[in-house]
Amino acid sequence: ISKATHVDWYSTVSEMDKPTSCNDTRLPLSRFDSQGDRDCWSSAKEKEDSEGKLELLSTSYKIIIQAVGEDPNREELLKTPLRAAKALCFFTKGYEESIQSVVADGIFDADHDEMVLCKDIDLYSMCEHHLVPFYGRVSVGYLPLGKILGLSKIARIVEMYSRRFQTQERLTRQIADAIVEAIHPRGVGVVVEATHMCMTMRGVSKPSSKTISSSMLGVFRDDPRTREEFLALTGHMTR
Repeated sequence: ISKATHVDWYSTVSEMDKPTSCNDTRLPLSRFDSQGDRDCWSSAKEKEDSEGKLELLSTSYKIIIQAVGEDPNREELLKTPLRAAKALCFFTKGYEESIQSVVADGIFDADHDEMVLCKDIDLYSMCEHHLVPFYGRVSVGYLPLGKILGLSKIARIVEMYSRRFQTQERLTRQIADAIVEAIHPRGVGVVVEATHMCMTMRGVSKPSSKTISSSMLGVFRDDPRTREEFLALTGHMTR
């Protein structure tokens, strides 16, 4: 496909679907569940505010434990509200990050016009409908247009958006849009295959079920050959 046919298709990305900006990040609550940087606060106020949020979460978990019929003062459950609060802070640490902070200096000029594919990236997220996990793998491909993205940055983008309350459909599109925002490629393809605990351990209780979602932008959407190459390389090509 000739580069001359490229147009600024990425300028049409919906404002609602665009990745979070730096101004939307939350307090660094994930430090409470981290093995390092626990005391690296930018100010005393940031630490105080973060500790207040953690206390609120811990109190909420204590109320939940009592509401379901357990005794939150039982020895084995005494520290559970705080542990659960810290874990939730880590599970949702993506709210503390932005495209700018994740990509940082990982963009490079390159005279490369063939597909770049990073496949089978592990994914762990939280279903926003039931607040239970879904997990699986993500494959991301793009056709560069003068710039490439450090491979680890692709995985970090996946991590940033998966560590939030999510639907798989929105997560898939957000990953694609983030690649667009970072390097404006000729096209992007994303495929997510995941198992949802809300379907396997409750509700319809189908433990073998998997959900596959995709987002194709630019030439991945417009050119069947590019799309077929991507799907074949990721193992999702239909026969």
